[in-house]
Amino acid sequence: MADPIRIGIVGCGRILPAHLRGYRLLREAGYDDFRITALVARKHDDALMFRKRGEGPAPRPPVSQNPDDALGAPHSYVSDFQPELFPDVYTDVTEMLASGTVDAVDLTASLPVHHTIGLQCLAVGKHLMIEKPLAITVKAGTRLVEAAEADGLALSIMENVRFQESVRLIRWAIERGELGNLQMVAAISLGTGEWSPDRVVADTPWRHYRLEAGGGASIDIGVHLAHRLRYLAGEIRSMTAIARVFEPERELRDAEGHVAGRFPADADDAFFALPEFENGAVGTVSFTWAGHGEPTGLPEGTAIYGERGCLKGTTLIRDNGEHVDLRDLFNAEAGPETREAFFPRGLTDTFALAYRDWLDSIVARRQPEMNGREGLHDLATAFAIMESATARAPVAVADVLSGKIDAYQRAINQHYGL
Repeated sequence: MADPIRIGIVGCGRILPAHLRGYRLLREAGYDDFRITALVARKHDDALMFRKRGEGPAPRPPVSQNPDDALGAPHSYVSDFQPELFPDVYTDVTEMLASGTVDAVDLTASLPVHHTIGLQCLAVGKHLMIEKPLAITVKAGTRLVEAAEADGLALSIMENVRFQESVRLIRWAIERGELGNLQMVAAISLGTGEWSPDRVVADTPWRHYRLEAGGGASIDIGVHLAHRLRYLAGEIRSMTAIARVFEPERELRDAEGHVAGRFPADADDAFFALPEFENGAVGTVSFTWAGHGEPTGLPEGTAIYGERGCLKGTTLIRDNGEHVDLRDLFNAEAGPETREAFFPRGLTDTFALAYRDWLDSIVARRQPEMNGREGLHDLATAFAIMESATARAPVAVADVLSGKIDAYQRAINQHYGL
């Protein structure tokens, strides 16, 4: 067997427990082709918090109580699934890269450093996984993608929506023609149970600063929605959108619910968009971190209509009124090759599946299924929301992708010298 791929994790923040859970599930499924050899954090103790059970500072409690939110993943340690090797700890990425102990980098640090640290890693020949969104702007993301492709390095984005069981099942059903030609798509959400109307999302104030987050709901959540729509319904030709900052100040609360800080917010907390797809389908998409009272949304999450029926979540409703559970249909009719392609060794954890895709691509010397180009298209589609809102007119996603339209992003690019 070839030597395991040595992975350095850069960024030891609130999303890392979900990443470590994915690595643990891979090893429990019998995959033994990787090792975590380095942890990098600006503060030494932040890295020690994840290195070995029984050492380091006490873990942070999850910021979300939602079991479906990656930010709600329970704390874990590298030693939980890799007792034979404890990773080295660094406070400087340059030092880690010079150590000769990593072949690939898993970049989970906050968005403003994705392009700077990412380019640094690619420049010295390291394969790269980047937590979504790909980069602070489309221009920054383009530099990452072009650098990886030029040197034949595997660049992946942790866009776990692609690997959700429900999304994979919907993709399978659409590919086999259950809906025929697609006509309409809807994904509507107003308010959240944890962050509305004015909580600091995930206890990380930077998410509400345009220069640090690129955008608010439109980018942080927008890339997820963009990928779901693109993966299921095809490329989006144009976007018409409105975005708002309904709550210009956000509150940070402690464990007892007391206000621990107030922060100004200039990144959007609500967007409403009308995508038009290349195949002629049309849609309506919304998401907000604002919203007083209680949340409102589609119970099934996403609804997709075609010329033969519709899909509401994982329920297929045919024109004759028949309701079919996609899990039952997949289990009955999907062949072993399809099952293994969608859910290798029965894995359903989205982070584990994303890592499997990335690690396989490194070995095979190809780009991953969830590659940099996919992430860049998601980013351009999400920024098309803000570009349309800024222009107060429809915009072509291709023009955002090429940089022809960048009025909203221009100040961000200037801030980072892009």
